Amino acid sequence: MTIRMDVFRIVISVMLSLCILMLGRAASAEVTQAENSGYVPAATCNQCHQQQADLWSHSDHAWAMKPADEASVLGNFDDARFDDGAVQARFFKRDNGYWVSIEGESGEMEEFSIAYTFGYFPLQQYLVRLSRGRLQSLTIAWDSRPSEEGGQRWFSLYPGEKFAPDDALHWTGRYQNWNAMCADCHSTFLSMNYDEASDSFATTWQEQSVGCQGCHGPGRKHVEWAQGEPSASADKPEAGNKGLTVDFKGMDSNKVVETCAYCHSRRQSLKDGQHAHEAYLDKALPSTLGAGLYHADGQIEGEVYVYGSFIQSAMYKAGVACLDCHDPHTTKVLAQGNTLCTRCHNEAPPPRFPQILAMNYDSPEHHQHPQGSTGAQCVNCHMPETTYMVVDPRRDHSLRIPRPDLTLTTGSPNACNACHDDRSAEWASSAIEHWYPSSERSPHFASALNAFRSGEDDAVVRLARLIRDSTAPAIARATAVEHLGSFGYQAFPVLRAGLLADEPLVQAYAAGAFAQQAAGDNLSLLIDLLSSDHPRAVRDQALKALAGVSLDRFPEPMRGRVAQLRADYEKRLGELATLPGSRFNFAAYLHRDGQHDKAIAQYQAALELDPVFSPARINLAKLASERGNAELALATLTTGADMERVPDSDRAYLAYLLALVLVESGQSEQALSRFEQATRLDPANTRAAYNHGLVLAHMKQWPRATEVLDQALSRAPNDYDLLNAKVYVLHQQGLLDQALQQARIMQQLYPEDARVSRLVDELERRLN
Repeated sequence: MTIRMDVFRIVISVMLSLCILMLGRAASAEVTQAENSGYVPAATCNQCHQQQADLWSHSDHAWAMKPADEASVLGNFDDARFDDGAVQARFFKRDNGYWVSIEGESGEMEEFSIAYTFGYFPLQQYLVRLSRGRLQSLTIAWDSRPSEEGGQRWFSLYPGEKFAPDDALHWTGRYQNWNAMCADCHSTFLSMNYDEASDSFATTWQEQSVGCQGCHGPGRKHVEWAQGEPSASADKPEAGNKGLTVDFKGMDSNKVVETCAYCHSRRQSLKDGQHAHEAYLDKALPSTLGAGLYHADGQIEGEVYVYGSFIQSAMYKAGVACLDCHDPHTTKVLAQGNTLCTRCHNEAPPPRFPQILAMNYDSPEHHQHPQGSTGAQCVNCHMPETTYMVVDPRRDHSLRIPRPDLTLTTGSPNACNACHDDRSAEWASSAIEHWYPSSERSPHFASALNAFRSGEDDAVVRLARLIRDSTAPAIARATAVEHLGSFGYQAFPVLRAGLLADEPLVQAYAAGAFAQQAAGDNLSLLIDLLSSDHPRAVRDQALKALAGVSLDRFPEPMRGRVAQLRADYEKRLGELATLPGSRFNFAAYLHRDGQHDKAIAQYQAALELDPVFSPARINLAKLASERGNAELALATLTTGADMERVPDSDRAYLAYLLALVLVESGQSEQALSRFEQATRLDPANTRAAYNHGLVLAHMKQWPRATEVLDQALSRAPNDYDLLNAKVYVLHQQGLLDQALQQARIMQQLYPEDARVSRLVDELERRLN
């Protein structure tokens, strides 16, 4: 997967392969911190649960991270050489250890000791200790599949690509740093202990891998229950749940899913360090179904893991949980092939799931393929695969019915054409209608999300309808709310409905949408979301929206609590500011809160971590311009516009902003080349052409102004602003006949626009 292709590089894939951990504190400090939180030594559980421990020992959780030794290293370190033309490396052994020779931070070939392995199948990666408490993941991995499947080889996670040492995607860069990326999901009770001032880590954990207490929670009370000796300092464990912090047998299906969700979701962490027993929305805010992560119909596109897919499914709604299909200790599925599904989907469904239609699902009458064929496998139709990290296929967990008809309307893929890639989506859709003539293709949230992505005129209406649809998955409704936030004030009435929704996830994203606008008449609703009745994800988004609002505007009894919430939120933002995106979030909050000097420092820090991270560059330039610091704004934008590593779409926008700042600074002549750069890199940016034409007109370069506007109009002939600018340029030259002709074209396109009608009337009056 090529992360560099992501626009703005906001969405950095939180890869299973990129997780790295640093032992930064003494073991005694780790033990003390864990013991104070109720954890016991990992080996304690084995005394009573040896069978479960044996099953776990061969699981993905057990292999999440191990010291690099003969028992854990799978790769070939017998002086093996790797060379794909872009990156070279040599893997070898020395002094009973494992080493790699590869380009380091200096740009020169250096030798590094392998500290840890993580993962084992279908690939294994290796971790190297660097300064400031960092452990870094090599971007060359070992393919641990059998050789007959193409495995048993070294391969690059970025085939054919080479990143400079100052690039955040270089193996020594921030996006390959496990402390920051996903260390908390590859060890038990892990704390990054990040110091933003020194950009360093002192990471600690309770257990190096994902052990018993990673899922069952702190075990002290359970041990006390087993020993029959609860300590005087601890609350006496309830006999009913045997002192278990997380009692899976006593939990409903949603709680089971939530327990797994933190590590099996694409999400934004809300604090450093998480416990299994904490409610999911108290420790994370899951990503929505945005472009680049999901297709418009919610199918997986980017590396998003399974939670965001599964909570879309009818099975989740019916009460199915992770442990209905997966063994909790081996992490493998409970049965192979169609047998896994037919445990419930059969001629006598379990009473627990009365929604299931009784029938023989594992038959050609249902799947319409020869028995035993690839097409007859349930997962191939209902859980299609997408391959990540070159060799790792993963299944979509939305468990959807194939919808080729949505391919026709939204461009989303479908399982039928994934196999029958030589046939059309029309063919697949017709086949399904023929096989199941009595079935109805129900309305799907894909139409609303695709309307937004495609810029359709009725996108706001469709998104509003989706938000109010209580039958739609909460994550789809939250996506609609997030999209509506970009429409500004016209979306406020619907965003208000989001604040009042019955789903915390929808409320959280509705509150977050107001962080782009003034709270206005919705101040009281946002204040209500600060109640302790709401999860932290909702409160944090409300705090973000209320940043900069004076305490005087809060009810007097709440002011002390609001001050405490703000202080805690700002503290957590600093502790989590380990990546360019999280630094950006911190800076954006400070910016909105009026702490401008601190915001500038955080935007600059984000760019130090990744100079290509354009959102920080854009916001820094805008804030500098707002503060009257044209020198900083110009320097910031010039660097980005001239940086070839920045994607063209980003460079185009930076060049456009740079041109505007140059004009404001009285340097119109210098601005012209930047307008030209913006249009060259992104011809679809009509706003750049509009301003370019007006600046040329102001400089009385009439032929060039006309040429710029005509070129833009050839690409966007109905663009209101371009047409208006063309009328203005003609009018300023005294070409009233041509100006009137152009204005009448506008009137035909925008017959209800009073401004256009007045313009036509004025030109006609002057000509007569």
